[in-house]
Amino acid sequence: MNSMKDIRKIIGTAPMFMPAAGIILYQNGKILLQKRGDNGKWALHGGAMEMGETTEETAVREAREEIGITPVELDFYGVFSGKQMYHIYPDGNEVYIISTVYFCDEYSGELKVDENEVLEVKWFDIDKLPENIAPIDSFILENIHEYIEAKYK
Repeated sequence: MNSMKDIRKIIGTAPMFMPAAGIILYQNGKILLQKRGDNGKWALHGGAMEMGETTEETAVREAREEIGITPVELDFYGVFSGKQMYHIYPDGNEVYIISTVYFCDEYSGELKVDENEVLEVKWFDIDKLPENIAPIDSFILENIHEYIEAKYK
């Protein structure tokens, strides 16, 4: 059952809450971002939770589906909500995302993008993130320098 689609049949494109989870993949001072197929913006890896999933399960599933990797260990990064997490999808659907985000610096598998969702993946230096980054992800990454500094002291 795809609960989001079922709800959309009833409410149309009206704003709704969307629980989600995502991952910041980090390696040697760089973050792996994906260029989204729906809007061409750079973004973190993640997406909507499915019924019965934990946030960790969602984050791992999304990483596998979108870029073919399996996170080995997830460190809690933060929960993000509020006006900054408002998003309108290209189909007009409006959401207020409530996203639990994890930090991961160890994973298995090889990068392989889901060509239906992802145009490209690229490692970016944390000091040189792209300008065309999704506003939600820009908000999530506002304090990434402080997080990394504290984690690797």
